[in-house]
Amino acid sequence: MSIQSLKATLPRDALASLVVFLVALPLCMGIAIASGMPPAKGLITGIVGGLVVGWLAGAPLQVSGPAAGLTVLVFELVQRHGVAMLGPILLLAGALQLMAGRLRLGCWFRVTAPAVVYGMLAGIGVLIVLSQIHVMLDATPRASGLDNLGAFPTAVGEALSLSGSGREAALLGLLTIAVMWSWDRFAPRRLKLLPGALIGVGLATLAGLWFGLEVRRVEVPANLGEAIDWLRPDDLLALTDPHLLVAAVAVAFIASAETLLSAAAVDRMHQGPRADFDRELSAQGVGNMLCGVLGALPMTGVIVRSSANVQAGAATRLSAMLHAVWLLAAVVLLGALLERIPVASLAGVLVYTGLKLVDLKALRHLGRYGRMAILIYLATALAIVTTDLLTGVLLGFALTLVQLAWRASRLDISLRRDGRDVELQLDGAATFLKVPQLAQTLETLPRDARLHVPLERLGYIDHACMELLEEWQRANRASGGRLIIEPRDLERRVEGQGSQGVGMATAGGN
Repeated sequence: MSIQSLKATLPRDALASLVVFLVALPLCMGIAIASGMPPAKGLITGIVGGLVVGWLAGAPLQVSGPAAGLTVLVFELVQRHGVAMLGPILLLAGALQLMAGRLRLGCWFRVTAPAVVYGMLAGIGVLIVLSQIHVMLDATPRASGLDNLGAFPTAVGEALSLSGSGREAALLGLLTIAVMWSWDRFAPRRLKLLPGALIGVGLATLAGLWFGLEVRRVEVPANLGEAIDWLRPDDLLALTDPHLLVAAVAVAFIASAETLLSAAAVDRMHQGPRADFDRELSAQGVGNMLCGVLGALPMTGVIVRSSANVQAGAATRLSAMLHAVWLLAAVVLLGALLERIPVASLAGVLVYTGLKLVDLKALRHLGRYGRMAILIYLATALAIVTTDLLTGVLLGFALTLVQLAWRASRLDISLRRDGRDVELQLDGAATFLKVPQLAQTLETLPRDARLHVPLERLGYIDHACMELLEEWQRANRASGGRLIIEPRDLERRVEGQGSQGVGMATAGGN
């Protein structure tokens, strides 16, 4: 970038970076807490996502950092394997992303059925809400969604008791949610760039200080270096555990899918250079490997911060990099202020975010593509809530393959008769699976029929079905039976047949 162009875009990028910083600050800390990690871990990931990934990114206006979509998986990993094992998992996951980017596999991560993606986000949203409601009550969330749901009455009862801080914390969390909801709907257009999350957390913090509420507050180390847990060589030996290998693959896949879907959405928001998905995937891999070495949270490209970046007028990748500088400055200079923030308020931000992930508009949109799409959405979300994230996503993929196989094998067969002329109407795909059904239909025809087979509604016909039609003609030729294929350019539709076989079938009708 030349000095002249830098001078032209710097004011816009600097303003946009401040907006993104204000959005990212509460989210980085809230996502870390929701993941069962200290808030500083989320800030480290946000800084790495801005400075390193922002510099290397293939989607220059996309902002990377800790994402709500991975909180459930990270929380499960921390509870099951411990904080120390998150580093090796991230190192391997990042290496897989880097390898996929170098092999130019970025486009394949986007080959995911929308029903599975929306169902995954909805399931994650429900789990975030179930876990963060406990945090809003100054209680400890359980390891699974069903456990959180079952423990909810007890947590509410303890919060309503006179002992403890649950009631005051819940009020601060609800205040944060109410402010965010009101800001999204009623904020003046000129002030829309200010993030509702920051305003909600700010008001909740002021209210907590004004009334002297004794609630849990954010803990930020005096030195950010204290929050870094360097990866130890001995920890890498744990990757021989198959469970950790599966976890790394799951992190790599989900982080890549969320990143590239976000990059595609960002491309639709601006008219600048289009995203290079392979380069973006490689950059994310480098970022997650570095987060693994530092013992931080995993990262993805995040749509909330990226959309704020675009709407604020960002012109280059400098905006994403500068927002990381402001995050670092906030930790160094405003650590005492950050420690005044109630944890319940950050949980309120995540509850509001989780509710927005359960997008009912997406469900109505999927309804236009049939009931099977809605079933995949609901099954994926329900499986994630009742089992785990990986199982839910795999179930969604399995149902998608079942739907694809069913559609590929569907064939509607009907007859229209007019004297000796019979029209065999085929709609769908005529594969070998439909040979018995097609044979039964042909047996009902008179032996002297002139059989017309139009192909305009037939997407595919294989060799087995074509042979069956030709066999019917050979068996009934002496009785006057004829086969007439329409149209004549059948070669492009028939698998495994040359023009000679097609010509024979068509000539019978001449």
